[in-house]
Amino acid sequence: MDASYWSKRYRNKETRWDLGEVSAPLVEIFKEIEKDSEILIPGCGNAYEAEFLFNSGYKNVCVIDVAKEPLEAFKKRNPSFPNHQIILGDFFDHSGAYDFIIEQTFFCAIDPSLRSNYVQKMYQLLKKDGKLMGVLFDREFEQGPPFGGGKEEYKNLFSAVFSKVEIQDSLQSIQPRSGAEVTIRCVK
Repeated sequence: MDASYWSKRYRNKETRWDLGEVSAPLVEIFKEIEKDSEILIPGCGNAYEAEFLFNSGYKNVCVIDVAKEPLEAFKKRNPSFPNHQIILGDFFDHSGAYDFIIEQTFFCAIDPSLRSNYVQKMYQLLKKDGKLMGVLFDREFEQGPPFGGGKEEYKNLFSAVFSKVEIQDSLQSIQPRSGAEVTIRCVK
């Protein structure tokens, strides 16, 4: 992961993926998570998802990103969020054990050649019966990032490792992404 590339994107406000809030499909997914669960949000960016969860009573939320700028902005917005749960670093070097990992724009930001490594790392970081849940694009892009993909590709990729994979069309996507997102639920 190229930290300087992502830092530059944040400094230059080249963050079209950033909604400025948690996405509606994730709010629905969060309803499935118990409050005392250990949660990781990799490639968290401005971490609106972590902010939403933390303010909703979820206290075991960790975020990780290679770019310091969004993490600093997150900390400024959320001064009571525990510092030890904000990690500046490469997801692929991270260690830990989580009940849930939340996917939102991280998968589409990494080079497609790393997708198998991504799936393996997600599996490694989850506890027994842990779940990877989130939102993926269901469309192709001419060049990336973001890098797109489709349901069949995702099913094959995640099913190679996870015991149960569920992929559904997202019904709560914002208008510009309507019909172009799917939700995923993968069980270790």
